[in-house]
Amino acid sequence: MKPITWIGIALIILGALALGYQGIHYTRKETLVDIGPIHATTETQDRIPLPPIVGGLALAGGVALVIAGTRKKGRG
Repeated sequence: MKPITWIGIALIILGALALGYQGIHYTRKETLVDIGPIHATTETQDRIPLPPIVGGLALAGGVALVIAGTRKKGRG
């Protein structure tokens, strides 16, 4: 397969994941108190939102690249 087809497949997968998860979730640890033997930490869960249009564009672009990669060049 052509490299353009592989890039298209990767974009399709990433676009589907972006549409499914609607963002990137991560956990952040913060130290509140650190006095000698006393340690207090907190965990907060944050999210970086991804608009659905980003996933849709990646999906559509991936499909277009796969189609372009599978077409044969027809010369005269």
